[in-house]
Amino acid sequence: MGGLGVRWTLHGDGKTPAPGAVVRPDERLSWPRTFGLGAQHVVAMFGASFVAPVLMGLDPNLAIMMSGVATVIFLLATKGRVPSYLGCSLSFVGVAATIRASGGDSATVTGAVLVVGAVLFLAGLVVQRFGARIIHAAMPPVVTGAVVMLIGFNLAPVTASTYWPQDQWTALLVMLFTGLAVVCLRGFFSRIAIFLGLVFGYVLSWVLDRVFGKIHSPAGGAESVDHWRLDLSAVAHADWVGLPSFHAPSFEWSAILVALPVVIALVAENAGHVKAVGEMTGDSLDDKLGTAIAADGAASMLSTAVGGPPNTTYSENIGVMAATRVYSTAAYWAAACFALLFGLCPKFGAVVAAIPGGVLGGITVILYGMIGLLGAQIWTNARVDLRNPLNLVPAAAGIIIGVGGVSLKITDDFELSGIALGTVVVITGYHALRAFAPAHLRSQEPLLDSGTSTYDQEKPAAEG
Repeated sequence: MGGLGVRWTLHGDGKTPAPGAVVRPDERLSWPRTFGLGAQHVVAMFGASFVAPVLMGLDPNLAIMMSGVATVIFLLATKGRVPSYLGCSLSFVGVAATIRASGGDSATVTGAVLVVGAVLFLAGLVVQRFGARIIHAAMPPVVTGAVVMLIGFNLAPVTASTYWPQDQWTALLVMLFTGLAVVCLRGFFSRIAIFLGLVFGYVLSWVLDRVFGKIHSPAGGAESVDHWRLDLSAVAHADWVGLPSFHAPSFEWSAILVALPVVIALVAENAGHVKAVGEMTGDSLDDKLGTAIAADGAASMLSTAVGGPPNTTYSENIGVMAATRVYSTAAYWAAACFALLFGLCPKFGAVVAAIPGGVLGGITVILYGMIGLLGAQIWTNARVDLRNPLNLVPAAAGIIIGVGGVSLKITDDFELSGIALGTVVVITGYHALRAFAPAHLRSQEPLLDSGTSTYDQEKPAAEG
């Protein structure tokens, strides 16, 4: 069992790490403390991981259940060397919105994302075989940063037209509260700022209903009607114990092409997470990067095959590890158990599904913006020189196409638009221009040539 990473030695007295010490992945604290840490990890991922399936129109109960299953798959695949929790990635929200806007349903969404999971799995196998440098060869930082940015900013109209108009003042107050929580709180509480924003929004909506009564606004549709901000009627009728709703995926080429660009964002995200965990634990994990990517793909395939959302590693939980200095995979096994239990409680899912539209408006303003600006962070960390037209031109063109929803009609039945077209322009544009660019524009040394462990390596000023 030790070979599967499910055997741990007790760290010290099992109570708290010694000053300056860390609880390594193959160690654990006492079981009560370990389960407490597991519950803490579930709370940390709650905000984004529950908001994402709601925004995608998928069953939140199934989402939390499959996040537990996905975490188990990941821990077994990496043999306990990479402590990580897997939850629904926000990178897919824009994909789901685009597919639904073109007439797709939940089966179409999960079918498209299942294909993304399969491609991610294959990408992991390729990285495992050829090493991390293959990532840079195909997707240098200027490309990954631009794709992540256009995916995030493509979501802006969803907030502006769908969620914010439902209750603009609640949205504004939730946005301000969440922003203050992210910036002003410290330690664990800063990691659950989205969750705290949701709780604040629930309470605020309830108070406004009691004080002002119903609001006249769009309630998920284009027509304005009188409705309660917080409607918990479905919670009273939901069972305490029961299975979530499953459905089979369906596959449409148009939806698949919209979803495929997310693979680039997921590879970049996963590489950054594995690197961060390796630095915190002091254990180089570059050799596990391919396995981690493939495990994310396999877990996403399994989840979407039964109607759930895709699952990837979560930065919120990496932040919790950094704050507690406890990297024990036993805590993640405990978190997976809690997630499975929550998934079997329909009443809990009904509470999540009742998130008021105005609350989502305030939360998504920050979340979607953060996704987009992660692209800028990739550029900054890799010291991408946007003064170089080889970097600037494809990134600029792809971002405008992706954010603006520009479309290219190829045949009567097939067109590329938005995220898909923007990604194609960034990738093909960069490599095509590089092939024809003069030598002085191509002479920069690749920043990631030796693998992801050199992301933050200091480079001479002349190379920047």
